[in-house]
Amino acid sequence: MTVRRGVTLALTAALLAGCRAPERETVAVGAPAPSYAAQTVEGTPIALAELRGKVVLLNIWATWCKPCREEIPALETLFQRHRPEGFEVIGVSIDAPSEAARLRPFVTELGASYPLWHDPDDRVSSTFLALGVPASYLIDRDGILRWRHMGPVRADDPALSAALRTALEATP
Repeated sequence: MTVRRGVTLALTAALLAGCRAPERETVAVGAPAPSYAAQTVEGTPIALAELRGKVVLLNIWATWCKPCREEIPALETLFQRHRPEGFEVIGVSIDAPSEAARLRPFVTELGASYPLWHDPDDRVSSTFLALGVPASYLIDRDGILRWRHMGPVRADDPALSAALRTALEATP
């Protein structure tokens, strides 16, 4: 009877070891940013890796999101202020495919000139573990995540300003 119990326990342990939940990837400040690709609003394939050498603020947004609309002027201010230093703002829209034609006119009306990507399948949120929109991620020239924020961005946010300054001052 004890041999049978021992065998049963050993088999149960072996089965459970194979049933562990997969380790969850993290998106942590100080770690490499996840690989990510989408398409521009014009339909051209693009990847985050193509921006290596620049400091990138990746912003996840949608036209139906009121705080997203409200932060667009702040993102544009940051873009214009730091663009000459090698800074890019990338707005990644998670709007449905049927909204694609509206994206550029929508942000142009709100005064944004920075590049727009479209991810109608919303892969960006699961890739960056975003809990909603808006969500923003500052990535340095080497592809390391330096700051992340859930909620609207303010151009005068002290934590963002410090992380952005550090990233921009790093030697390319």
